[in-house]
Amino acid sequence: MGSAASKVHEARIELYRRKGKIHARAASGRWNTLRWAMVWFTQIVFYGGCWLTWERGGEARQAVLFDIAQRKFHFFGLTLWPQDALLLAIALVVAAAALFLATALAGRVFCGFACPQTVYTAIFAWVEARVEGDHLARARLDAAPLTARKAALRLAKHGLWALIAAWTAISFVGYFTPIRELLPRLAAWQTGPWESFWLLFYAAFTYVQAGLAREAVCQHMCPYSRFQGVMVDRHTRNVGYDAARGEPRRAGRRDGACVDCGICVQVCPTGIDIRDGLQYPCINCGLCADACDTVMAKIGAPRGLVRFATEAELAGEPAPAGMRPRVWVYAALAAAFTAAGLWLLAERPLLRVDVLRDRGALLRETRDGRIENDYTLKLINLAEAPRRFAVEVEGLPGAHIAGTHIFDAAAGSVTPVRVAVSMPAGSGLSGVQPIRFAVRAEGDADTRAVEPSTFILP
Repeated sequence: MGSAASKVHEARIELYRRKGKIHARAASGRWNTLRWAMVWFTQIVFYGGCWLTWERGGEARQAVLFDIAQRKFHFFGLTLWPQDALLLAIALVVAAAALFLATALAGRVFCGFACPQTVYTAIFAWVEARVEGDHLARARLDAAPLTARKAALRLAKHGLWALIAAWTAISFVGYFTPIRELLPRLAAWQTGPWESFWLLFYAAFTYVQAGLAREAVCQHMCPYSRFQGVMVDRHTRNVGYDAARGEPRRAGRRDGACVDCGICVQVCPTGIDIRDGLQYPCINCGLCADACDTVMAKIGAPRGLVRFATEAELAGEPAPAGMRPRVWVYAALAAAFTAAGLWLLAERPLLRVDVLRDRGALLRETRDGRIENDYTLKLINLAEAPRRFAVEVEGLPGAHIAGTHIFDAAAGSVTPVRVAVSMPAGSGLSGVQPIRFAVRAEGDADTRAVEPSTFILP
């Protein structure tokens, strides 16, 4: 009976192992250097992008701006409208395919080097280390009773975290409200309700996620860690432990290369032991490989006991010839949708037309015996330059624009214009007849739009 209970206990799956707060030890090496290079690169782009300006036609505007009020997205010299939503969908597909491709090649390498959660956790952990000391000092401070020194250190740390979170929120909202307008309004407490909401929400989100939650996000909140297993196989490169070379391990013995120092566990931001094999909380940051290489160098052993390698390589199996099918599929998807997006971007029309019939009167008869229908045309000038457009009607013999048919539209604007279409009453036609409005840009034969509508006769 006791043996059966023991077996049941050994077979029990431990879904969550409580470890307390993880105080990761600092590591140095090529992967840590690359990790911090990505931190600098991503944050220079994020914090600096909202300050760039773009000048065209003597007017300067923010280079990267999601102008929700005007329903435009400015990206340097490119302006996208809601009608270009397909381009956004294609961009998301390309990003997903690229992420899947990176995962098939090198596991959660995006998580380890470029994920915003990883980047901001690294920044907040760096601040914590500068204020409270190394991992041992932080652990001792956690265990110590509350004193004036401990309160001062915690206040300083959380104050710096709050400042970083606040500036991150301001930079984020600065991509939707021009940053040079947002700061004076923020200083005068004159931000709108939506701006205020997103400033508070994004600041709190950054503070909680990077300062308090940290590895819990990677372990228990991020869905990517759960489904990445379907994108990797035995030939995917992950951070792995060379058990054939390292075992058996014990401090002071040289049977295996691993001296069981535990530094690979101490530097892990998610608190796992890489020697237990591939685990879903592992974010492939490579810090355990850097730490192990440092120890190997000190004891005069070859580096690479912990390294980026495939499961097959660590098992002594030969590498496959050529790329694997899943790699080809992800690469083909990324290439195909990238090509489709570039083609759509190059062929996107700079003129769109919406036609609305006058609902107040279906038709009217003039004194000279002609039938007229009224319409409102919305001339959507997607070009970043003012243009003049000529409006004509096609598809109905004898029909023409009554009155002016030349209209001016400002750069990047939606210009509503009213036109009346007239035709003789004795044409022999009756009822609802199809017509087409043809709009062309003067001086540019390639910019032309045709929109169908109807003409009503008695």
